[in-house]
Order: sequence, then C-alpha cells, then structure tokens
Amino acid sequence: MVNIDPQMVKDLRERSGVGMSKCKEALVEADGDIEKASEILRKKGLASSIKKEGRETKEGTIVAIESDNAVSILEINTETDFVAKNEKFQKFAQELAKQAAKTKPSSLEVFASQSYNIDPSLTIEEYRNLIIHSLGENIKISRLQIIHKNKNSSYGIYSHMNGKILVVTEVKGSPAEEKLARDISMHIAAESPEYLSESDIPQNIKNKEIEIAQSQVQNKPAFVVEKIVQGKIKAFVDQVCLLNQKYIKDNSISISQLLEKRSKEINSKLSIAGFYRWQIG
Repeated sequence: MVNIDPQMVKDLRERSGVGMSKCKEALVEADGDIEKASEILRKKGLASSIKKEGRETKEGTIVAIESDNAVSILEINTETDFVAKNEKFQKFAQELAKQAAKTKPSSLEVFASQSYNIDPSLTIEEYRNLIIHSLGENIKISRLQIIHKNKNSSYGIYSHMNGKILVVTEVKGSPAEEKLARDISMHIAAESPEYLSESDIPQNIKNKEIEIAQSQVQNKPAFVVEKIVQGKIKAFVDQVCLLNQKYIKDNSISISQLLEKRSKEINSKLSIAGFYRWQIG
C-alpha cells in the first residue's frame, strides 16, 4: 500500500473541500493518485459542492430545539426560498439543531467536525457537502447558540414565517411558565426590542438620542427643553426596551407589568433573564 503522507491529504482537502478522513480514504483507494482520488470523491458526491461554495446564501431557516439541559438555536442558509422550504433542507436543519442541543458544542467549527448523528460515517461538514450536491445550491451553517438551561427557568420558543424569525426567551423564577415565555417570545418577534431594560442601553446611544431631541427643540426656555427632551427619551426607551414595551396581546400593560401580574398569581417572583431574536437576512 502506498504511504499517504499528511501533505497529500491536506492538498486534496484544499482542492475538494471534503473532510480530512474522507480525503485520506480516497487517496488510499486511489493508491496515492490525487487526480484519481478527486474523481473518487466526485463520484461519491462529496466534492461536487465546491463549485457552489462561493454562491451567496440569503435565504434559509432558523431552528431552536430544547433538550433536558440546553436549548440550541441554529441558522442555516441557502440561495433561494424554494430550497429553504424543501423537506430535505428543513429536516437537515432540525437534525442539526437536535444534535447541537444534545452535544452542546463550544463553536461552529467544533460542531462541523462532529460525526453526524444520522450518518456517523460522515462529519456534519461532509454531510453538508452531500446536501449541497443533492439540492444544487450552496448551503451554509451560519450561526449557532447554545443556551445552558437553568432549573428554575422556563424557555419559550417562537418561530415566525417558517423560521425567518425565531425568538427564545428565558423567564426566571419558575420551570412551569413555558406558555408565558412563549407569549413573550411572540411579542419580541413582532416588536423587535433591542434591549431588555433601560440599564442595558449604552450611554453613547442615550447621548445621541438626547442630542437629537435637543436639536429638535431649539429656541425654547431651558425648562421647556428639559421637559420635552425627557419625554422624547422616555418614548425612545419605551420603544427599544422589552420591559417597557406595551404587551402586544394587551396594550393596557407593559411587559414589566405582565411579569408582576403573573408573579402575584403564582406567588413567585418572575423575571426575564434574557432573550434571543434572530432573523434571516
């Protein structure tokens, strides 16, 4: 058997975009002939995806899966909405999110190098290449977030427009408030808050809003300017902070008041520990 040195494997990896282990297997099968090894990979459907790698991926889906001790959020992109709605593409996204929730990888790179649960003979990266070949479009795993669950929290997952927008909210204080957490996630999907509370707004952002407000009320007495500016800043805070926003299902109360109301009903203090709002594009 021909000795396959690491440089040969690396060269074939760079040429084909296929994982190191599959490149080595192809080189062994080809007796060290890199051209023949490339052909072997193409015949197996592993190397044809390389031509599609440079194509722009603006469509896709975002998936979240909850396991016993984690929630995974994963964004996977493709070129057209047609493929994004394809059953094979959607199943791939779901299976990836399931695996991520189970294995809790520290990064996308670590995740891509894992053996794929559905076909352990391939890594996730190698299976992605097969899906590219099968569907005929570039496919990219763009983002991955692992949320390690708190035992005293509830997690609400809300998906909108077939995964174009996805929100995960953690409500702290009870493990039995999934419905509330999901309702708040639905609110976040619609209202797009940028911050949880006023204290989360960076000072430079506040200063900029103050400058804009002041420029709109020139040539007025100082006490009038101060009052108007305060009103404009309050309106800004109410718009961008989740806790200050009017609840979309009952605009007579804010999200903060919704939490207070529910806390009294269950006799346990509830708060929002955090949220993620992801959107395609």
